[in-house]
Amino acid sequence: MKIIGCDFHPSFQQISMLEVESKQRVRKKLLHATGEAERFYRSLQGERVRVGIEASGNTRWFERLLEELGYELLIGDAAKIRAADVRKQKTDRRDADHLLGLLERGEFPDIWIPSAAERDLRQLLQHRHKLVQMRTRIKNQLQHVAMNQGLQKKRQLWSQRGQQWLKGLELPRWTERRREDLLKLLEGLNPAIEELSRAVEVQAEQDERVRLLMTHPGVGPITGLAFVLVVGDVTRFEKSRKLTSYLGLIPSEDSSGTRRRLGAISKQGNTLLRTLLVEAGQSAARLDPELRRTYQRLCHKKQHTGIGKVMVARKLAVRLYWMWKNQQPYAPARMQGSPSHPVNPR
Repeated sequence: MKIIGCDFHPSFQQISMLEVESKQRVRKKLLHATGEAERFYRSLQGERVRVGIEASGNTRWFERLLEELGYELLIGDAAKIRAADVRKQKTDRRDADHLLGLLERGEFPDIWIPSAAERDLRQLLQHRHKLVQMRTRIKNQLQHVAMNQGLQKKRQLWSQRGQQWLKGLELPRWTERRREDLLKLLEGLNPAIEELSRAVEVQAEQDERVRLLMTHPGVGPITGLAFVLVVGDVTRFEKSRKLTSYLGLIPSEDSSGTRRRLGAISKQGNTLLRTLLVEAGQSAARLDPELRRTYQRLCHKKQHTGIGKVMVARKLAVRLYWMWKNQQPYAPARMQGSPSHPVNPR
């Protein structure tokens, strides 16, 4: 059996390999563009191979290669891997040796990885989200063009009448060019976003877990599908607090002795899902009486709506967790913490 600690980079990888039976160690730097890395791993066919890498981007081709060859791939938590090494010296060779040592001792902090189909669906959500962000930036620029002409139309600018008014403005040469280019980009983005939104709705309708979560007010196909794809298997989380920590919705903390100091939320989780939960939480707070009361009370106490929005997002995540885990649809009485349901709305 061969164990390989792989310090992966976009253009190359530094490996440290151990032959378990002979205890022989090999260190190599393998280039990607020349095919050197692929040839090396293919040369090990017929043997049992375990490879460990840190979680990072741009590794899909490498994961597919090892899956094709039948090798075991472990992807580790980068923060825990770094915390396990107290040395101040950091080089690619040391990193590869460190990964190999963790694998050899059985201390490698591997993480859960979604399936290939789930990762592809994540691309659908991520692509739509990025296009929506682009559209928002374009709309903001067009609003500034309009306001520089002395009128602020806000949402009315996107109505048919507002668009006619915007196109009829007499502008200087380069301001006119800016308006025309932005309008062309907007016209191209709208159909693309609508098509992706319909695709999300189709995928959500086909998944019974998403349909269950969508029974909660304010949760639509985008938020429901994102929640299912990011969480993956709800049984991975023993408690709802574990889930909210995973999503980065709990406060950071720097406490020692009798002193307790809490900060802003940690944000150590999936940024897209956290954003969607905050947005869905605002709709849920308008539709669910218990969430609305809690939100208004906290906003009045803290004199800050941002804190209230994050609180509602965390409560919504907890509710969705219990709905999924207990396979029970939304019911206002249970959401308020009735004895028949273990949800604690606090």
